[in-house]
Amino acid sequence: MIDAVLFDLDGTFADTAPDLGAALNHVLALHGKPPLALEISRLQASHGSAGLLSLGFGITPDDARFAELRDAFLAHYTAHICEHTALFPGMAELVDELEQLNLPWGIVTNKPHRFTLPLMQALGYAGRAACMVSGDTCAYAKPHPLPLQHAAKLLGVATEHCLYLGDDKRDMEAANAAQMRGIIAAYGYIDPATDLATWSAEGFVMTPLELRHYIKT
Repeated sequence: MIDAVLFDLDGTFADTAPDLGAALNHVLALHGKPPLALEISRLQASHGSAGLLSLGFGITPDDARFAELRDAFLAHYTAHICEHTALFPGMAELVDELEQLNLPWGIVTNKPHRFTLPLMQALGYAGRAACMVSGDTCAYAKPHPLPLQHAAKLLGVATEHCLYLGDDKRDMEAANAAQMRGIIAAYGYIDPATDLATWSAEGFVMTPLELRHYIKT
């Protein structure tokens, strides 16, 4: 029995890759580097600034240049956080159906709160989400189960009666550790070569609306 549905944000609830990729290309241009095509950068979009800067500059957060590049990336992203971002096709209809069924839904993301809230506000869903748990809401972020457990507590729902939809292996690791039903958003930012069977999920969906099957079973 499903009493609530939780969503990852980037690559699951909303297609944020265009604005994240634009922020990376802005920083690349500042350093005289050519832009990266969206189909390349979108595969790292779920990994935020660290993943995208690693892709564009071949560096890690331990690199001496990382902080400066990250600051430039985040400044641009903050100013353009929802210029090209939109819900994935079918997500708006799915949310409408959840609300009609009186099933609470929420967001559990590793995105910091200072980006989660304005993005959800710009999309028009901040006031509709029953909870929003960001990467800095709890002491630990995914793949630790605490953010999902916290979200379930906010909703007043047992974790085993929640579905969690995400597009990264850490989402399924967190769901399993929280004893929550994990479903893969296979339409998200996943390398086509990935073997989804290794993610130990209950199943996967190719569109948001396919989640209906798991809600009704």
